[in-house]
Amino acid sequence: MPTSADTNRPAERPSLGRTLVTRPIAIVLVLMMAVGSVVLWIGIPVGWVWVASRTVKTSQPTLGPYLLVLCATPLTMWLWGKLLFRLNDVYSRLTGQTHEVRAQLPWHKSMRGERSTNRPTTVLDLVMIVSVSVALTAFGVWFFFFAGSSIPNL
Repeated sequence: MPTSADTNRPAERPSLGRTLVTRPIAIVLVLMMAVGSVVLWIGIPVGWVWVASRTVKTSQPTLGPYLLVLCATPLTMWLWGKLLFRLNDVYSRLTGQTHEVRAQLPWHKSMRGERSTNRPTTVLDLVMIVSVSVALTAFGVWFFFFAGSSIPNL
């Protein structure tokens, strides 16, 4: 007979590795999230800069293309992020890894209370962390080793 301590414990979530092996569609969803994160951080900004560059005929700067990039990029990134969140939701439902979050506002917490959060890490969290880390590392390598100096005679 289970004790009250056993019933209060959250159910074990299957590991990411086991899920990817037992459900091949999970691999496809993780790959789609990875490609989607690359599109989010690189494709959308570069795409809007390219679109804005096609709207002008001269090299004289005008406000229109800058406003287009400034307004369209965050909006498109927000919409794309919503799509990534939906992919993560499909992955969670497919693999049985529900992620219901009990949010407690910071001003309702005790100052001596636990500093940890009850929110489990999702696959989208991991994909985004890895993609941003790789992008920052690649930028650092390019900047320090391949970019060259903009200062003359250096």
